[in-house]
Amino acid sequence: METFKEISMPVATYEQYCQMLEKANKEGYAYPAINVTSTSTANAALKAFAEMKSDGIIQVSTGGGEFASGSNIKDMALGAISIAEHVHTMAKKYNVCIALHTDHCHPDKVEKFMVPLIEETEKRRAKGLPNLFNSHMFDGSELPLEENIRVSKELLTRCAKNEIILEIETGVVGGEEDGVNNEGTPADKLYTSPEEMVAIAKALRPIGKFMYAATFGNVHGVYKPGNVKLRPEILKQGQDAVVKEFGDEARHWLVFHGGSGSELSEIHETLGYGVIKMNIDTDTQYAYTRAVVDYMLKNYDQVLKVEGEVGNKKFYDPRAWMKVAENSMCDRIKVACDDLKSTGKSILL
Repeated sequence: METFKEISMPVATYEQYCQMLEKANKEGYAYPAINVTSTSTANAALKAFAEMKSDGIIQVSTGGGEFASGSNIKDMALGAISIAEHVHTMAKKYNVCIALHTDHCHPDKVEKFMVPLIEETEKRRAKGLPNLFNSHMFDGSELPLEENIRVSKELLTRCAKNEIILEIETGVVGGEEDGVNNEGTPADKLYTSPEEMVAIAKALRPIGKFMYAATFGNVHGVYKPGNVKLRPEILKQGQDAVVKEFGDEARHWLVFHGGSGSELSEIHETLGYGVIKMNIDTDTQYAYTRAVVDYMLKNYDQVLKVEGEVGNKKFYDPRAWMKVAENSMCDRIKVACDDLKSTGKSILL
């Protein structure tokens, strides 16, 4: 793989992020959006994007932020700030565009997660510094549609003033992720209707730029092939309804959640319907942990003090096995770049 020269490329500006999303929309590809929980997992994502010459999105969930702050602090916003600051520092060493995003902020966490992060960006902008995060997700899918739209409008108004893109969701992504369990969701709630997609366009387009996680049977977690009943045509039907009502320029920037276990053909079909971002978490978690398990099993007598021996510090040094884990996660993200067709399409090329 080509070695990249060291250049100063900070996290994407608002203009660059918009360019990234619109380019993906026009050319039929999507960005892997990688959930990270540490500097180690963030570094794996940065390395993968650079090696694939793909721009990408690094994102932090409420649970990921809480974990990153440490078991003694457990402050989801503070942990997210810590990871974001790390990415801002490290992104300067890579020659692709990296955007920072927060994932799945439910209504009960807005005041302790999203609002403090928006406030942090407002403070930075007042000092002439770049935004902390490029975009945030408000997941109001548990609310009635009217209430979801009302809160989304309020948040987008504040985000737009600060050149932040908001991601919203209608419908419900099934399964379980980050402590939120939607496994008992009624089947009809797993599919966003064309009417909902039109309502979102009508309410939010006049305010600012946003991404939209419309649901089409997608499920969080990992499932064997065939167990997830996706209906990508739901996205096409919704987009067609939006275009009929408001014109082609109103097509949504769509987001694909819960893609683990999906057939590649289904993923590619969604790209043609306007998916420009696909969240990836379960598969990269597995890749990171699988490498650690393999390392420990192969080096059992080196990492433990077995039968009176002292082990081998070179093997139980966390840097040794975390390096293996990072490389494994990096390799999985590179596959995602190929699958989503973002490889070699950085806006900086």
